[in-house]
Parts: sequence; C-alpha cells; structure tokens
Amino acid sequence: MSSVGVLRQFPNRVRRAVKRRCRYLVNFYGESRATKDRARATGKETHSTVALVPGDLVRVRSRQEIQATLNRWNQLKGCAFMEEMWPYCGTIQRVLRRVERFLDERDYLVKRCKGIVLLAGVICEGTKDFGPCDRCCFYFWREEWLEKLEESSPSLK
Repeated sequence: MSSVGVLRQFPNRVRRAVKRRCRYLVNFYGESRATKDRARATGKETHSTVALVPGDLVRVRSRQEIQATLNRWNQLKGCAFMEEMWPYCGTIQRVLRRVERFLDERDYLVKRCKGIVLLAGVICEGTKDFGPCDRCCFYFWREEWLEKLEESSPSLK
C-alpha cells in the first residue's frame, strides 16, 4: 500500500497536520546554504520591517535584494515571489491593505498570515505558462520585499 493510501485511513485533521509538517520540512531543508551565505555576506539577510498600513508609500526592493531573501522555490516564509512580479522591482507603490486571512484554493481552507500586504493597482493579468487571465488577482507582497518611504521624500517629485 502506498503512503497516500495509508494517509486516507486517517481523519482530515491528521492528514492536514502531516501535510503541514512535510511542507515545513521541505522548506526548512530545501533552502540552499549558498543563498543563506550570500545573504549574510551582503548584509541583506534581514530587513527591518515596519508594519505597513493602508495608504503607506513603499518602494519595491531591487531584484538582488529580493533574491537574497528567497529559497530555491522563490519563496519567503511560504509566500512565493512570482515571475510576473519582477517588473515591479524598484517601483514606488501604495499599500492597499494588509492581509490577515485568505482562502487557500488548493485545499479550500481559510489560512492566517502575517507580514503580507496588497499593493494598489498591482494586479496579476496572467502568467507566461498559462497565458492571460481575466480574474485580476492581487499579488501577495511580503513586508521584507518592500521599503517604506516618507510622504515628503524628494525622490517622489
């Protein structure tokens, strides 16, 4: 009997716990040592984050700064940085709202999260793999990928 067949014998909550633990272990052991060392060497390992609120002006960090935070699956703390998000690097955006809960459509569970915001007007229009999409979903942005700007910043004029 396969491992999937064995899991089907258990209640849903046990299966979810096993899946969650497996995902954690894959992410924990999957991060490459080179990525962590490169981040430490460049001093980009941790970005001090200030809790962003709706209306805050932010600059999306550069491609190099963001890549230093990602594991080999282009994720930071379980949040993926999609290929279509790279063109926004270096741009100035406004925070639309904080995300505290969302529906994960993979398993139809409402999940809680911290440190994720939506940016006004930054909407997914499809991917290069699947083509255009009319759904207009917002990208999830980790606060570590954003730098808060002051409203009176001279770079805004």
